[in-house]
Amino acid sequence: MENKSGKRFEGKVAIVTASTQGIGFSVAERLGLEGASVVISSRNQVNVEEAIGKLKAKGIEVFGVVCHVSNALQRKHLIEKTVQKYGKIDVFVSMAAVNPSVNGILEIEESILDKMWDVNVKSSILLLQEAAPHLQKGSSTALLGLTKALAAELAPNTRVNCVVPGIIPTRFAGFITSNDVVRNYFKEMTYLKRLGTTHEIAATIAFLASDDASYITGESLAAIGGYPCRL
Repeated sequence: MENKSGKRFEGKVAIVTASTQGIGFSVAERLGLEGASVVISSRNQVNVEEAIGKLKAKGIEVFGVVCHVSNALQRKHLIEKTVQKYGKIDVFVSMAAVNPSVNGILEIEESILDKMWDVNVKSSILLLQEAAPHLQKGSSTALLGLTKALAAELAPNTRVNCVVPGIIPTRFAGFITSNDVVRNYFKEMTYLKRLGTTHEIAATIAFLASDDASYITGESLAAIGGYPCRL
């Protein structure tokens, strides 16, 4: 159904994990400015409160929950508190991830691999398991992996897509963007000759989560400024 208000998420509820800083915060901001009631989360209570203040200052309906995605009780708490407050979930965006600085894949310690699997992959699946009973018909999720398989399982009522961001100057990518030589190398490698912004990635996610992408599911969309790659 066409939204006459021009706000694509009017009346919808969106959960965005790891959303008090960086891309996650910009995603929450974008969805909120387009009318969504946004549920944000972070491991740190102070960060949650600060982000709530910033979003409310822009007129966004926002609710914050402390959630370390590796913690089963906190995952359950995030979904339960959302449903208690808003009664449903329309959009679920998984942004939580770790990005350890390592010298090479073959030198990664087992404990780091375990943490990457736990946060980057397993937590998204387990959170979606918690959220699935509350997802509304026509809902949308944005995940960082396993997109095709999850899209098949959740069809036809829920769409699942993935956004692959390029090099975005955030704390998460600080080990790249804080080094001028490395930063300039990646800038020159893109067709657009610049790094992306958190707002550009948020706009891409908002598109895929909206009804404008109602016939798109199981896809990975690269927002990388033309950086040569293959998915």
